[in-house]
Amino acid sequence: MAEGQGVSAFPLPPMQYVNMYTDDNVKRGRALPPPPIIPDTFMMFGANFNANDAIIRPLETQGFRRLHAHNYDHKRELKKLNHSILVNFLDLLEVLIKAPESQKRTEKIEDLNLLLIHMHHLINEFRPHQARETLRVMLEVQKKQRLEISEKFQKHFEKVKELLQNSLSSLPDDFSLDSKALVKSELLKAEIKSEPMAMDVEPCDHLDRMMCDIVDSM
Repeated sequence: MAEGQGVSAFPLPPMQYVNMYTDDNVKRGRALPPPPIIPDTFMMFGANFNANDAIIRPLETQGFRRLHAHNYDHKRELKKLNHSILVNFLDLLEVLIKAPESQKRTEKIEDLNLLLIHMHHLINEFRPHQARETLRVMLEVQKKQRLEISEKFQKHFEKVKELLQNSLSSLPDDFSLDSKALVKSELLKAEIKSEPMAMDVEPCDHLDRMMCDIVDSM
């Protein structure tokens, strides 16, 4: 991007955005600006929401009439709502068969709508509990996996430890080898000193002499 050209209107991949956000680009004003602050009030799915509102708002604040008490049993109310929805649906079918243009058809549809909204609201009240249970199950699965890994590691550790102990116990008490295969360095040094080298003979390296003595002694 040339200097003074401005920020491109096309969206960038995440890594390109990160690479552009450098100190030099910030000083020159070439980095993308931070996203705007979310306002307290916003619209989503055609409804107005406030960021300070509770996640699960009461029915009265949403403009719906409450059909159950404030203190209630979720299971019992859900069963009652399910039964009421079934009964009102059958009543709606009867109205559609006998008098489809009757006012009762609109009333039954409104009743079904209100009952379904209440059921949806009660189900949403279980969402925090569902999230906690999901998190608890995930943590239990992770704990189980880590315990299995630690048990496998402990088994391998015990197996390696046992192999090392068996290897150490199988070693002989004395490590003395055949005397014919051993050449003492002191004797070799004394032998080398006792044999004067002739001037007309090419001197022999002491390492070669040691190898020859080892071969002869075998």
